Parts: sequence; C-alpha cells; structure tokens
Amino acid sequence: MQSLELEIKQLIISALALEDLTPDAIDATAPLFGEGLGLDSIDALELGLALQKRYGVTLSADSQETRQHFSSVNALAHLVAGQRV
Repeated sequence: MQSLELEIKQLIISALALEDLTPDAIDATAPLFGEGLGLDSIDALELGLALQKRYGVTLSADSQETRQHFSSVNALAHLVAGQRV
C-alpha cells in the first residue's frame, strides 16, 4: 500500500503542478482539503481526472462516498486498490 500511496502523492504533485512539494512532504493521513494540503474544488476535479486516466477509477462528483475517498492520500490509495481487484 505504501508504494501506491507514493504513486498517488506523485500524481497529486504532477497533476496539480505542485513542484514545490515532494512526496515526503505530503502526509498520507492528512486532509487533502482545508487545513491539510489545502486543495480546492478545481484541484479535486483535476485530481479526479488524473486518477481516472491513470488507474481507471470512476468517481461521482455528487457522491458522499467520493468525498470520503478524497479525504486523504490513504483513502485514495484504498479506493484505487479496491477497484484494482
């Protein structure tokens, strides 16, 4: 799971052009929005598209479940791992 978390951290950095961050600087359990990484709704859309392209995951923008998946890198890794099975 750690390698998947690292991949997702790298995807976040590249998809959102956060070159000033390194994967090590992103806490896998910290919130992606608000107090944590500080992403916004536009970032969520871009990240969702990047996840769809890279891993083939399907997300619904209005779903409460999607909001839970986007809560942290760890949650995204569980989503991707679950859809890979």
